[in-house]
Amino acid sequence: MWVFGYGSLIWHPGFPVAERQVARLTGWHRSFCMRSIHHRGTVTAPGLVLALDAADGASCDGVAFRVEPGAEAETLAGLRERELISSAYLERTLPVTLSGGGQVQALAYVIDPDHVQYCGGLALEEQAQIIALATGGRGPNRDYLFSTASHLADLGIADADLEWLAARVRALTTP
Repeated sequence: MWVFGYGSLIWHPGFPVAERQVARLTGWHRSFCMRSIHHRGTVTAPGLVLALDAADGASCDGVAFRVEPGAEAETLAGLRERELISSAYLERTLPVTLSGGGQVQALAYVIDPDHVQYCGGLALEEQAQIIALATGGRGPNRDYLFSTASHLADLGIADADLEWLAARVRALTTP
């Protein structure tokens, strides 16, 4: 069983990992296009979290995790509890290309563009303003952004939007 991580799964998979490889998913891009009302915001003050948003010609570099054999059922149950908390994500099995060569089918959580929490197309400045202020059950929205941007950089994965957002949110939140 493989799982594709593009946001917090990169730095906090939460399941036993037998192997991890940088991987690319085509037809989707990483985007702060989901209002977070649980983990990184509240119903009255939503934050933003990353989702895979479908787009022709797009691609998203992330990490493909091979689940430790024997832990598949437990991993699937844990991922569903974590990722499907509000039904804004859809669970899909999609082909990802591994940096080490080859292609695998990986479980991925993509945004439902018809869900009320979908907010694709927000300007980067608006995203930064929201992320700078929001806090949810798992802490400040900015920590989620900073951890994701940092781990992508450590992996050598460039994401210009996340890099800009991290710099802007630091500027907004540093006294």
